[in-house]
Amino acid sequence: MTDFRLPVGSWAEDVVDFVTTVFGPVFDFIHLVFNGFYDAVDLLLVGPPFWVIMLVLVALGWWARGWLFALGTAVGLLLILGMDQWENAMDTLALVLVSAIIAVAISIPLGILGARSRTASAIMKPVLDFMQTMPAFVYLIPALILFRVGVVPGIVATIIFSMAPGVRLTELGIRGVDAEVVEAGFAFGASPRRILRQIQLPLAAPTIMAGVNQVIMLSLSMVVIAGMVGAGGLGAPIVQALSRIDVGLGFEAGLAVVILAILLDRLTASLGTRRRPRRLHKPSARVRAAEENSPAKAEAEPAPAATV
Repeated sequence: MTDFRLPVGSWAEDVVDFVTTVFGPVFDFIHLVFNGFYDAVDLLLVGPPFWVIMLVLVALGWWARGWLFALGTAVGLLLILGMDQWENAMDTLALVLVSAIIAVAISIPLGILGARSRTASAIMKPVLDFMQTMPAFVYLIPALILFRVGVVPGIVATIIFSMAPGVRLTELGIRGVDAEVVEAGFAFGASPRRILRQIQLPLAAPTIMAGVNQVIMLSLSMVVIAGMVGAGGLGAPIVQALSRIDVGLGFEAGLAVVILAILLDRLTASLGTRRRPRRLHKPSARVRAAEENSPAKAEAEPAPAATV
């Protein structure tokens, strides 16, 4: 063994210290926004009586998957309530929703950029690989330094950990759209923005929704890790059970996480596969819409005859 050693850890620490010193006010603002967003969503879930939230979730289950899934949703939520994990479950649901919304809002535009620019895609791929392979615990260290203990470091770590599938599947879905349909839209004079909005995104919607589903599932998988930095929710009793070797408490909190995971997975998966308007299944409808609004058609139409 030689005495040669690259001080990579020291370099990383210096970078974090520099960012903390220079961009401290920016991270304080981000902390304020994320914390306010979480508090608002958490208040919507915890504030009303439990039966109101339960009815809403059961109605969503019936709308998305039918009465059988709605019945299973009711049984699962009653089980969470009976285990006295309702408030923790709602805190976790708020954390997952906030993290997933922010991650999706970032990942879909990045996926669109990657689909339209091979250079951007080549730059993003190693970054996404790094984000997916780096242990999630590592994200917590700079997050704790930048945002202090609480729910915000958990949200930031969850966003970084979960957004990669959203970027990849959005890019994959848009690249997978039939080139002939896109060329037909351009032939009728549709702009690139209209092509994206009316042809590519609707046809790529099932793949994009699969990415959203993966973002939500990965966000939920970060519950325990987020609980280690004071994020609360179901992660807190799991960490507590781990420290005290409390099998009962750990099983109850873990079962509540499983119920939430099944509920969110089925709901988000159904959004991409349930009955959609027929026009979303027919590329010709979007091509005809582009044709109706195309300059070429406007020029080809004869002027109305003058009336006497």
